[in-house]
Amino acid sequence: MDAVNAWLLTWGDNLWTWVVLPVVVLLGLYFTIRSGVVQFRLIPEMFRTLTDKTPRNADGGPQSVSAFQAFTISAASRVGVGNIAGVGTAIAVGGPGAVFWMWVMAFIGGASSFIESSLAQLFKVRDKDSFRGGPAYYMQRGLKARWLGVWFAVILIVCFPFAFSSLQANTISATVTSSIGGDNPWLPWGVGLGIAVLTGLVVFGGVRRIASVTQFLVPIMAIAYLLLGIVVVALHVDRIGPVFAEIFTSAWGFNEVVGAAFGYIVLTGVKRGMFSNEAGLGSAPNAGASAAVTHPVKQGLVQTLGVYFDTFLVCSITAFIILVSVPDLAGATKGIGLTQGALVGTLGEWSNIALTVIIFLLAFSSILGNYYYGESNIEFISTNPILLTVYRVLVVAAVLAGSVVGADLVWNFADGVMGLMALTNLIAIGLLSGLAFKLLKDYTGQRRAGRDPVFTRDRLPGVTGIECWEDELTVTGPIDTVTKTRQAEKHRDHLHHDQSSDQR
Repeated sequence: MDAVNAWLLTWGDNLWTWVVLPVVVLLGLYFTIRSGVVQFRLIPEMFRTLTDKTPRNADGGPQSVSAFQAFTISAASRVGVGNIAGVGTAIAVGGPGAVFWMWVMAFIGGASSFIESSLAQLFKVRDKDSFRGGPAYYMQRGLKARWLGVWFAVILIVCFPFAFSSLQANTISATVTSSIGGDNPWLPWGVGLGIAVLTGLVVFGGVRRIASVTQFLVPIMAIAYLLLGIVVVALHVDRIGPVFAEIFTSAWGFNEVVGAAFGYIVLTGVKRGMFSNEAGLGSAPNAGASAAVTHPVKQGLVQTLGVYFDTFLVCSITAFIILVSVPDLAGATKGIGLTQGALVGTLGEWSNIALTVIIFLLAFSSILGNYYYGESNIEFISTNPILLTVYRVLVVAAVLAGSVVGADLVWNFADGVMGLMALTNLIAIGLLSGLAFKLLKDYTGQRRAGRDPVFTRDRLPGVTGIECWEDELTVTGPIDTVTKTRQAEKHRDHLHHDQSSDQR
């Protein structure tokens, strides 16, 4: 197993260094330039669209998932142990400079996130009383390549609901065991069984229950963790200036604490950053597609805000907890132990209990978000209800298994699979990005005209594969708003036609 683990580590590093990293950076810069830096220019719109009211169906009933709920589902997957353990590993391996490259890639990746989630909305399909979609769907409907969609769906199912969820469960088990103390061999099994039961109760309830639970958990865990971090930073306020200087100077290979080369610092920051915020990875669009909104661009903007929330807030607070509390990183422990040590060293033993509760909320909500991504892709491959039931049982089993087994092999395996997943998705959104730019132009044009943007598929003439967005009665938006907007446009077109006839 050690040999397999070493091979997976080498293979994953080579894939990221020579293939994934160049594609991530170059495509992110291309999207940034072509979109007019949409990830910065439309930040006010991100907050406005986040609070959109839940649209209604043609019969007047509410849609199942609102823009905010879709945001919390994706945030539930994004904000997990990667924000605590992943950042700790990045700093231990790449030094403080890795944090700078996480920030840079979050900004560049914001453009990729906008493209992928806008496309997911455009090519979403109906699913009972809600929607589903994601990269597999826009690969089939946009690129006309179902084989590529199936390939992506299989990679995502292996990576997120199985590998990553088992790691989340492993972290919960490890932190609870550490907090309680003792060497009871049955304790991890007890913790794992508890997590598995809770997971089963939620996932067998469908997307509505997942949305309800994540809508409740995500704000609580985020606020609790941010408050804890702010207290730690406030107690070391004199260290804030030196820490900022350390982050920026170390980013360019100067004064590396662990002797890391410049390229390795960048690679560590990019890899851990993508694992945390998932920008361009192809996971968040599965949540973005489930939202009922009046224009695809709205979820593109909301999911970009999710990238910023994950990296600039949650990851940054972890980085500052570590860097203000542990000035000397030489020989630092990788992973969650570094963050735990920094908290306990500043606030005392009680903070370890508080962190355990927060980690439980972070990891459990990530398990739910990961599950939903897998469900959306299971239904892409086949709508057989038996397959979905088997999938749910396997997810619960993976959570239980992850609580009691070692994590190193799964981490390295998941890193490599994540690289394949990112590469597949980035190529697809690169080929389809022209449609996203047209959607952005349509959205900004309507906003300049003072309207709440409404999209129907006749605004993209000649584009096939769009199932939703038919007309004012079936578009995913409030009926009164949509009808008024479309009636006004038709009235304006009618007047223009009459004037043209008079002139002739």
